[in-house]
Amino acid sequence: MKVLCVNAGSSSLKFQLYEMPAEISIISGYVEKIGAKDSFYTIKHEGKKTEVEKPIKDHTDAVKIMLEELVNYGAVKDLAEIRGVGHRVVHGGEKYANSVIINDEVMKDIKEFTKFAPLHHPGNIAGIKAMQKALPDAIQVAVFDTAFHQTIPKVQYMYPVPMEWYEKYGVRKYGFHGTSHKYITEIMQQKLGKENINLIVCHVGSGASITAVKDGKSYDTTMGLTPLDGLMMGTRSGSIDPSIIKYMVDESGMKYDEIDNALNKKSGLLGICGANDNRDVEKAIREGNEDARLALDMYVDRIVRYIAEYYLELGGDVDAIVFTAGVLENGAETRESIIEGLSPLGIKINYEVNNAIASFKEITSGIITAEDSTVPVYVEPTNEEVMIIRDTYKFCE
Repeated sequence: MKVLCVNAGSSSLKFQLYEMPAEISIISGYVEKIGAKDSFYTIKHEGKKTEVEKPIKDHTDAVKIMLEELVNYGAVKDLAEIRGVGHRVVHGGEKYANSVIINDEVMKDIKEFTKFAPLHHPGNIAGIKAMQKALPDAIQVAVFDTAFHQTIPKVQYMYPVPMEWYEKYGVRKYGFHGTSHKYITEIMQQKLGKENINLIVCHVGSGASITAVKDGKSYDTTMGLTPLDGLMMGTRSGSIDPSIIKYMVDESGMKYDEIDNALNKKSGLLGICGANDNRDVEKAIREGNEDARLALDMYVDRIVRYIAEYYLELGGDVDAIVFTAGVLENGAETRESIIEGLSPLGIKINYEVNNAIASFKEITSGIITAEDSTVPVYVEPTNEEVMIIRDTYKFCE
């Protein structure tokens, strides 16, 4: 059975076709800059990567191109072979703790939750509508980024603000990257042979979040009402004093929307040193750039701080700390700095193993701490697409 995974952003469309239940990736692609003059798409098939520049006016256009290429590359002979489509949807509010088949009610809810994810949901909705039109006989499934975190206790997800804000407007911590955190949790349950596992999962890429997993379920997480909360990220500020917003409105004359845009897209690593890619930051440090050094120190400091906080929340009973996503799957120097920052907890690095692991190297996962470390630290590649495909396949069956 062939099942398609779709991740539609505001101006992009990522896709991957799988053969199930073997979980074999047949073809993948990425349509970028939808609606722009310099739009293009990339196809990866049988180890080869092809990039094509082409005008792509909207998501309907992007879906049409994707489906044409699936046939052109022989991934499917007929589109009717695609039995299900799994859509990554950023926000499911309090209503959705699991993936669901998309019907009129679900679509209405996704539109309603756009108030929580205004940057992401318009693209998610456009992608769903385009796929429903293109493949009317396929089962369409919504896989929510927030679903895994619906087990977080109220004491952790409530903010100390007027209760009416929660009861009337839904102001609370929701958490994100749930699909990744769930995938890593299941992988570690298998590796350690333990169902009620306690973990600290660090998903650190361009966006970043850390989750405390207690007894195999999300117990606390760094992102909040929106993905802006928590860790310092590539372009996001993470947690700051909320009074900074009013202060900057008063002092600079900036409008709220400008400040919100700056906190989401011009802050974090980019705001401190002018580079948002961790590789560029590390390169600048080697060249003697002091702002880059400051940026990485701030970045690492916040990661260490949250790991330590969650270590205490879990009562010191932690089976493993797991590093995943782009930065921590590949950044040996950053991993080293984080583990050295955790040394007061008795966590010790194995420098040789740490330097040998990366997604582009022969070894892509493993334990990077010394044998006498109080808690083992694993590097484990995430795979959100596989989680989306698995949930979709269940409905197809």
